[in-house]
Amino acid sequence: MAPRPIIIDCDPGQDDAVALFLAMASPDELDILGITTVAGNVPLELTQRNARMMCDIAQQQALPVFAGCEKPMVLDAITAEYIHGNTGIDGVDVFEPETPLQEQHAVDYLIETLLAAEEGSVTLVPTGPMTNLGTAIEREPAILNGVREIVSMGGAMREGGNRSPSAEFNILVDPHAADIVYNCGKPVTAMGLDVTHKVLSTRERVARIRDLGNGVAEATADMLSFFHRYDTKKYGSEGAPLHDPCTVAWLLQPGLFETRRCNLSVEKQSELTLGHTAVDFWHVTDRPHNVDWASDIDAAGFYELLIDRLGRYGDS
Repeated sequence: MAPRPIIIDCDPGQDDAVALFLAMASPDELDILGITTVAGNVPLELTQRNARMMCDIAQQQALPVFAGCEKPMVLDAITAEYIHGNTGIDGVDVFEPETPLQEQHAVDYLIETLLAAEEGSVTLVPTGPMTNLGTAIEREPAILNGVREIVSMGGAMREGGNRSPSAEFNILVDPHAADIVYNCGKPVTAMGLDVTHKVLSTRERVARIRDLGNGVAEATADMLSFFHRYDTKKYGSEGAPLHDPCTVAWLLQPGLFETRRCNLSVEKQSELTLGHTAVDFWHVTDRPHNVDWASDIDAAGFYELLIDRLGRYGDS
């Protein structure tokens, strides 16, 4: 079977970086057409550089990387340096990457690529605020003809919020874009905090990654060793949740997850609950089912998958 064509839309971020490594280690299953970047965890100038750095570290300099939107569709930008550090990928040394930044804007790339794609062929994987995707859909709705499905990281139900009492960061940054994506009419699988908070980068798991001994694994372990500092203190947990790689893991091994088809609605107006994802898990309304909401995960199986794929980098 031919590998699935995907576009990864991200805001690296240590966990976005690990998602990129996982995808790049899986060429038999995933054909990465391009990487688009957006402002989120840190400003756009840093997210595009960080994505290119990950391509360098993984020796995937031929992958095209595009810079996209530097602010949300409606709201002012917010970032998360207090979690990810000033670089967004604190834990590894920053360098000027060899992987070039493409001249084309990410939104223009998405529109051009999806309009030219075969019907229902391309999977979109947004792991940051969905500004690029929302903007592209709003500008040219016909791109949806080329979309097979969307696998996103964002939202929360039972876990509440991680940036406000009721909102997960990616949705809070750009709820208007998220609303467009979730209601675009294409199949959407949503990886929210209910699942990602179960995927903890414990010291034992980070040590197993470091013991792989290759450059990608060492960079991953270094980033996770920094990344866990904030969340372990905040949640009193054994390690930080590894959010974004859940999207790629679902594409590789969907059997690791439990999902439920239901309605997800995004709050766009309330000052109190802006960015809240109202997940109708128990079907108590007649709102149309627009997402497959991930509710559980085999965390041990997830880390076996991640460690196996990171081990494939050998001596890179």
